[in-house]
Amino acid sequence: MNIQIFGTTKCFDTKKAQRYFKERGVKYQFIDIKQKGLSKGEYISVKQAAGGLDKILNSNCKDKDALALIQYIADEDKDEKVLENQQVLLTPIVRNGKKATVGYRPDIWKEWE
Repeated sequence: MNIQIFGTTKCFDTKKAQRYFKERGVKYQFIDIKQKGLSKGEYISVKQAAGGLDKILNSNCKDKDALALIQYIADEDKDEKVLENQQVLLTPIVRNGKKATVGYRPDIWKEWE
């Protein structure tokens, strides 16, 4: 397994995801999306694995203006805006190669082991 966890240091679910893999002895790489963020390729891969943009947006994010803008602009511009404002993404984003989950999903991670 090649686990990457994208999230923030203050996100409770991100901390739970880190603990989940640590307790099972699975090495993972933590990426703070406030500092580094997802590359365009990683973002597209996660979006496809999760089932579309609506599934990875956090409706409770702090930046309501950015979220509203993303929801109402033309579809072809949405990806670029999300990459500029990654705080609108639901965390943690956990990647294992081509597979990815958004949010705390131990039921799916168990299948990866």
